[in-house]
Amino acid sequence: MPKYLLEVDYSAAGNAALVKDGGTARQKAVESMINGLGGKVESFYFTFGIRDAIVIADLPGNVAAAAISIAVGATGIMAYKTTVLLTPEELDAASKTTVDYKPPGA
Repeated sequence: MPKYLLEVDYSAAGNAALVKDGGTARQKAVESMINGLGGKVESFYFTFGIRDAIVIADLPGNVAAAAISIAVGATGIMAYKTTVLLTPEELDAASKTTVDYKPPGA
């Protein structure tokens, strides 16, 4: 199953909800959402700095990842970014794949 990095930046309203409900409640809600789509949370962390929380999750594919992005973005209480994660073996396979590419101006 593909892995994804989900990054969240909470707005003031999102942070207020965290203060009210706590971090473990947010973790449970995220796990429930991802499990409901046939995925699994590998790790969930709150962070300092640019991002407020990160999740690494196994998801069935891009459709599930996009569905999460749409649902989370529709709330308006956080900014959200999804990154597809590749294993070293997947990068090995990609590096051995022949690509017929011409750069601009070539």
